[in-house]
Formats: sequence, structure tokens, C-alpha cells
Amino acid sequence: MHRKEARRKHFKCAVLTISTSKAKKAEEMRMSGRSELNPAEIGDVSGEIALKLLSESGHEVVLYDVLPDERERIREAVERALSSDAEVVVTTGGTGLASSDVTIEVVAEMFEKHIPGFGEIFRLKSYENVGTAAILSRAIAGVVAGKVIFCLPGSPSAVELALKEIILKELPHIMKHVRE
Repeated sequence: MHRKEARRKHFKCAVLTISTSKAKKAEEMRMSGRSELNPAEIGDVSGEIALKLLSESGHEVVLYDVLPDERERIREAVERALSSDAEVVVTTGGTGLASSDVTIEVVAEMFEKHIPGFGEIFRLKSYENVGTAAILSRAIAGVVAGKVIFCLPGSPSAVELALKEIILKELPHIMKHVRE
């Protein structure tokens, strides 16, 4: 019943790719005077997939950025996305177990509410594709100031799986509840 009541189907979104190597390429583009980043030129396949799937589903991407695996830069980028018109923030990268993977630590402490079911379902769906390696993912989602944040792994297949199989299917339903 709640799903049927979720009338609004299109939202403004931000996509943040968290990758030190890709951030270096993005910074080079900015230094050369480029104001808009192109994920294909940066080699950001995951960001490219996220932008494409969101746009094809009728959502408007109002912010795309690439930043390094640095706590302060991640926090600043998420805060910038939250203060923009974006209602939904999708991050890719920094969710693994390496010492440089700090996205989860930074973003989770910003959450007012956690959406644990997202990570649980994501790992279940991942298990169907990659087997027990799915336990390595720390993908999470939560709510901040009436906006939802999804933290996805940097793998292109993980981004596609999360968006196609979970996020895009449930986003109107999630946003209905977030706004209540």
C-alpha cells in the first residue's frame, strides 16, 4: 500500500565517486580549466553507470564529483551534496576493507537514521553473483536531513546491481517515508 502511495517518481540526485586515482585525473581536468567533469574521460566507469541509470530512470543528476579517499574531502563533498538541490546522494568507492577505504566511517557518522536493509539486501544479491566474496562489501544507506544517501562499492557491476535491483525500484517508496 505504501508503495502505491509513493506518487513522485523522479528525484534530484548527486553522484560522488571516491577514488584517489580518479580524483587525480579529475583535478588535472579542473586545472586545465574544465568546469564539468566527464566520467568517461576520467575512467570512472562506476560513476558513468550511476549517471546513466539515474538519468534513464527520469532522475536529474544535479551534482557529479570525484574525490580522493580522504576523510575531510569525503565529508565536505557529502555536505555539499546535501546542501545542493540533491534529494538522493549515491557514492561509489571506499567501502572495502583496505586502510584507505574510509567512506563508510565518514558517512555513517552523519546518518540520522540508518537503512540496514539496504546493505543486507545488497550483500544477498551480490552473493548470488560473486559468492562468499559478498561479505567484503560494507555498502550502507541512511537518511540525513530528509535526504537519502547510498554508499556503494566502486565496482561497476556492484553499482549496476545496487541501482537496478534495489535503489531504483524502491526510491519512491523510501523517499515517501523519509519525507513523512
